[in-house]
Amino acid sequence: MTHQDWCDRFLAEPTFFTVIDSYGIELIHPIREGRSPHQIGKKGKSNWRWIIGMKLCWLVNDCGQIVDWSWDTAHVHDQVFLPLVEACDGETIVLADTGFNCAQGIPANLKLCPRGTWNERMLLETVLSMVTMVCGLKKVFHRTCRYFEARLAYVVAMFNALLGLNRLLQPDADLEDRLLHIAQYAL
Repeated sequence: MTHQDWCDRFLAEPTFFTVIDSYGIELIHPIREGRSPHQIGKKGKSNWRWIIGMKLCWLVNDCGQIVDWSWDTAHVHDQVFLPLVEACDGETIVLADTGFNCAQGIPANLKLCPRGTWNERMLLETVLSMVTMVCGLKKVFHRTCRYFEARLAYVVAMFNALLGLNRLLQPDADLEDRLLHIAQYAL
């Protein structure tokens, strides 16, 4: 917990296009909701199913590296993550699904993409899939917010470090081949 701030050094720089999306993390099964007075997760939907947990939001550049991130409870709408988009105004164009639409307006650098358009957004789905398989991030068992946040910070740092290691170990490989795989590092 005391070294969590060091993880910010591993964040990548934004590129011309970045992608933002949220990811549900289940803390407990929905049937166990309300059994503990110390429950930190809230009930919300993720991937068309109910979870009791948190929502992680990643902003990813076109190389698959994490530029910025945030989290909140699962019952919040994706609009709460719009400050991530506003923070990089003038640096990048952010592609997002229509869940980031806001009645009060959206940042100038946000491009809402209906389903089936701008397939560049699939890069973030690939990144989140890798983190799900290698880090087991879909279900975690933290019971305090500060340790949950520390775990997320270390996952971000680990992911960007492994992508950097891929570039060093395979400098002559194609861009896609050397960047987007971390399964060989799974223990």
